[in-house]
Amino acid sequence: MSILSGKHVLLGITAGIAAYKTASLVRLFIKSGAKVKVVMTPASKDFITPLTLSTLSKNPVHSSFTNEDDDDAVWNNHVELGLWADLFVIAPATANTMSKMANGASDNLLMATYLSAKCPVYFAPAMDLDMYKHASTKASFDALTSFGNIMIPATSGELASGLVGEGRMAEPEDIVSFIENDILDKLPLKGKTVLITAGPTYEAIDPVRFIGNHSSGKMGFEIAKASANLGAQVILITGPTHQHISHSLIQVIPVTSADEMYNEVHNYYKDVTIAILSAAVADFTPKDVALQKIKKKSDTLTLELTRTKDILASLGDTKKHQFLVGFALETNNELENATQKLKKKNLNLIVLNSLQDKGAGFKGDTNKVTFIDNKNSVKEFQLKSKAAVAVDLLNEIVKHIHA
Repeated sequence: MSILSGKHVLLGITAGIAAYKTASLVRLFIKSGAKVKVVMTPASKDFITPLTLSTLSKNPVHSSFTNEDDDDAVWNNHVELGLWADLFVIAPATANTMSKMANGASDNLLMATYLSAKCPVYFAPAMDLDMYKHASTKASFDALTSFGNIMIPATSGELASGLVGEGRMAEPEDIVSFIENDILDKLPLKGKTVLITAGPTYEAIDPVRFIGNHSSGKMGFEIAKASANLGAQVILITGPTHQHISHSLIQVIPVTSADEMYNEVHNYYKDVTIAILSAAVADFTPKDVALQKIKKKSDTLTLELTRTKDILASLGDTKKHQFLVGFALETNNELENATQKLKKKNLNLIVLNSLQDKGAGFKGDTNKVTFIDNKNSVKEFQLKSKAAVAVDLLNEIVKHIHA
């Protein structure tokens, strides 16, 4: 999954021959998981049709403030388009359009949308060699970047005039890669590694049966997504679960037992910046595991259990530079018990959730949590989706590690 997944990308197309490449550009944005809308200058329709772009984007294409062929036309709201976008990409950006952008000339829908946009704006210049080298074009580049717009540099190659040199619009694949890398470079966890545990562990009784719990792994998987969306390289060590995740920044390591999870966590822990242990690890495991299926010989079965290794405590004991986060699922004296766990296991932060709270705990899509840090700060949150809880948690961690 790309860092662009789920983002709203508004593509502005202007009247340059490179507009023919925007069909591929839309396709690549869609493939990355983005939602795409297109706004065109009227003249750009001479180079590529709105029908092509609307088919690929699965959204209507806008090129004027109203549909001139419709007597009951509704105004195409440039303000709403600008506010919808998480990213505004103008490609190709002709010398004419860049001059208008630099000087605030709002004579078409694309320009009005640009002036209304609150999101990052990327522009990919495309023009002939002499136009690209002209002092007025250089002035447009300087003005646009001074406004905070981000330039995707043109490349050298054969141009429409037959000349060879600078001015060729970056290829669609390179535009998408440039934007992905630019976003990643600005994210607060870029260059950091986050270790996350998720799901239950299954402790074998015999080859058929096991001791387990009701953890679905949803919370840990949402934390992994939130971490990757902030630019982190994520190591997700998960017990048996039906959850699935696909993201270029997330490495999934499946395990079954508490002992396997212990070993994998310690294999990676020394090199991580943040460790978030959200897995529901079994506290006990059968002392002896039968090699064959246990037959029903009586109405009762007695199992001797032994303690599993305490993964969280072992990390607290060896903690050096890591920011260590644990979870506490409590049923009584919640705040007191979670605070004791925080101190006893040398954590930086603990996430408390109670089975007394409706909608919290295992299996569901929601959770109600309280954050407690090692400076006795307590933050209580209302019931939220687990995805929203994950975002809250990562924002809290970022605030602490950048303090």
